Amino acid sequence: MDYDLIIIGSGPGGYVAAVKAAQLGMKTAVVEKAPHLGGTCLNVGCIPSKALLSSSEHFHYASNDFGKHGIKIKGIEINVPEMMKRKDAVVDSLRKGVEYLFKSNKIDRLNGYGSFQDANTVIIKDEDGKEISKTAKNVMIATGSVPVSLPGIETDGKQVVTSDQAIAFDSVPASMIVIGAGAIGLELGSVWSRLGTKVDIVEFLPRIAAGCDQESAKTLQKSLEKQGLKFHLDTKVQSAKAGKDKVVLIAIKDGKELKLEAEKVLVAVGRKPFTEGLNLEATGVKLTERGRIEVDSYWKTATDSIYAIGDVIDGPMLAHKAEAEGVAAVERMAGQAGNVNAALIPNVIYTYPEVASAGLTEEEAKEQQISYKTGKYLFMANGRARAVDQTDGYVKLLACQKTDKLLGAHIVASNASELLAECVTIMEFSGTAEDLARTVHAHPTMSEVIKEAAHTIH
Repeated sequence: MDYDLIIIGSGPGGYVAAVKAAQLGMKTAVVEKAPHLGGTCLNVGCIPSKALLSSSEHFHYASNDFGKHGIKIKGIEINVPEMMKRKDAVVDSLRKGVEYLFKSNKIDRLNGYGSFQDANTVIIKDEDGKEISKTAKNVMIATGSVPVSLPGIETDGKQVVTSDQAIAFDSVPASMIVIGAGAIGLELGSVWSRLGTKVDIVEFLPRIAAGCDQESAKTLQKSLEKQGLKFHLDTKVQSAKAGKDKVVLIAIKDGKELKLEAEKVLVAVGRKPFTEGLNLEATGVKLTERGRIEVDSYWKTATDSIYAIGDVIDGPMLAHKAEAEGVAAVERMAGQAGNVNAALIPNVIYTYPEVASAGLTEEEAKEQQISYKTGKYLFMANGRARAVDQTDGYVKLLACQKTDKLLGAHIVASNASELLAECVTIMEFSGTAEDLARTVHAHPTMSEVIKEAAHTIH
């Protein structure tokens, strides 16, 4: 065999797995079709969108809130090309970081499209059509996902766009319609709304942020509406047609036709596994009814030598899930006890305020007939939150009625994504609400709200 492990895909799951495999002594190669390592997350997803969220939040805060701090600024202007330049610099620095990890861990990069010849042989085809074949004891599929399209709507990359283009506009659109009120649509809708775009969000479901705790979703919606975003829920999109200087979107709401017009339309209705061209038929690998690769609890497919992780298998399509699975799968290959607690994978929407959660929602606890108690505390009552002018939101905790074991944590706050980790750690160790309540937190900090929420349970 040429390698101990070949990984197809260099996204967060693939490159993190490759580094772990190399550290465990495996001769490792990664197949990547794109010119840069890092996959969707690093190049056109998580990282560039967070860079733009940060830039747009700075602009919004300077425009609307500096006065409260005694800071007067005149003539604030947006320089979109400079903003994009900073975003690109952030992405480029992280790309170089991944390249360094490959070099320092002696991981081979194989450029081109990867496909299977058989269960242990991968064909790599470059842009010129030249093919090479490499063999490995094990192969890991980490090819990620691609945006889902909608029937009747054709993206042109200019007026009707996906997130790939919405992170790279060269000017602020006067108006934009976002189709889909999930994390991607809400985050990119927030970016451009803060910069001055009139944003309408159209969602097929009767609520935003599907999968989140319902109270958190309602709280977020109210906050985003105050910021100027307009929501059309329970609305089915029929078509979106680009004209000379605007796109006309037709939808159905309450049995009536709804017509919306905007300079841009962003299609953000989710993602689907990217397994096209892998030639899985030659391997014996099986797919689920939903088109995802079927794996066992150790991320092994129906074929012993082939593993799959991340967006191509069941579960939420999240970078940190793929990372954890990649590491654990490699550990299993090495005879170690790799494991991922699928029930405690954090979920975050990086709007303002952020929404972060892990464990059970109230709706799930009721559905599973689990007796629970809740504790809730507002950031409005927190000294640090008031001092830094970030009082929106709350912490809500769910604990077992009988054992006090922490079952779920739901945080709506400016830095909810960071605060959540403490709760996830407690749940990972099967800790209780009392454990959180009795842990001394520094004062004044926003993390005290977690402690206070735990205290309200008792």
